[in-house]
Amino acid sequence: MRSPARQPTMADVAARAGVSHQTVSRVLNDLPGVREETALRVQQAIAELGYRRNRSARLLASRRSGLVGVATWGTSHFGPQQTQLQLDLAAREAGFRLTTVAIRDLVIDDVREAVDELLEQGVEAVVLLLPHDSVVRFVQQVELGVPVVVVEGDPSRTPLSVAVDNVQGARLATRHLLELGHHTVTHVAGPPGWAQTAARIEGWRTELEEWGRPVPPLRWGGDWSADSGFAAGSALAREREVTAVFTANDQMAMGLMAALREAGRRVPADVSVVGFDDLAESVYFDPPLTSVRQDFGELGRRSMSLVTRALAGEVGPVVDLVPTQLVVRASTARWAS
Repeated sequence: MRSPARQPTMADVAARAGVSHQTVSRVLNDLPGVREETALRVQQAIAELGYRRNRSARLLASRRSGLVGVATWGTSHFGPQQTQLQLDLAAREAGFRLTTVAIRDLVIDDVREAVDELLEQGVEAVVLLLPHDSVVRFVQQVELGVPVVVVEGDPSRTPLSVAVDNVQGARLATRHLLELGHHTVTHVAGPPGWAQTAARIEGWRTELEEWGRPVPPLRWGGDWSADSGFAAGSALAREREVTAVFTANDQMAMGLMAALREAGRRVPADVSVVGFDDLAESVYFDPPLTSVRQDFGELGRRSMSLVTRALAGEVGPVVDLVPTQLVVRASTARWAS
């Protein structure tokens, strides 16, 4: 049996007309800023392809769909999962519903495809729960005709941004270890390209410099997983001068502590370890993990606040960074040098 023909999408129209997807969106929504000949080319492509917007998409022009689109990646990760949950609760309280698209890879083309899919559903605003440089580049390049909020964004690069104060959290972790008497702190960083990775490196380095302590080279990193933390810990365990480690998240801290234990390095007697996120399971790590707590609920609420304020017509709404808190447990101890 022949499968039914695929319905043309906004991306197909853009390809046929030789324009960007945002230009197609502007033509469909009767927004200004498109030259007449370009608009005619888009309309011709629409006619040739037989493109039809669905009912939800047609509601976009009247701004009455009640939908907020969310593009996300790695929903099994603790932070995005919790933020999306709280964003959903805040949206419902504000009279909106979320529609979500997960992207495959953190590249601009996949981000664009996800946003196209959301616009097809007639969303009134888009929330990008994708704290990666590819998202920043995408937002800088496009004009979608709807508010676009970037979670864990950079206000200097993406105007509608909401983020945890990762620099403050990293400084709290590093300061705690220095106050325990450690001469310096080694950092196991997150993957490159992530906003949190860069901010936590900045906070760690700034705190060490303010104390006048040596800044160890960034020789170890991971991909947020326990496996990558274990790999870093296996190599780091051979560095006997390392007595304090700040890891970029709790999963990597768990793997790192397992590797140290396997190599005969005791936590915290030989090496103190601090994580970031304060997973609910952190209290059950061996030993229980000292960690930087993020308020993901507040992150979700502030994201929705930006959406509603932008839709109400406020120009350039901003929110403060969400502060962090250090939770001290048994994985850190005073260093008797």
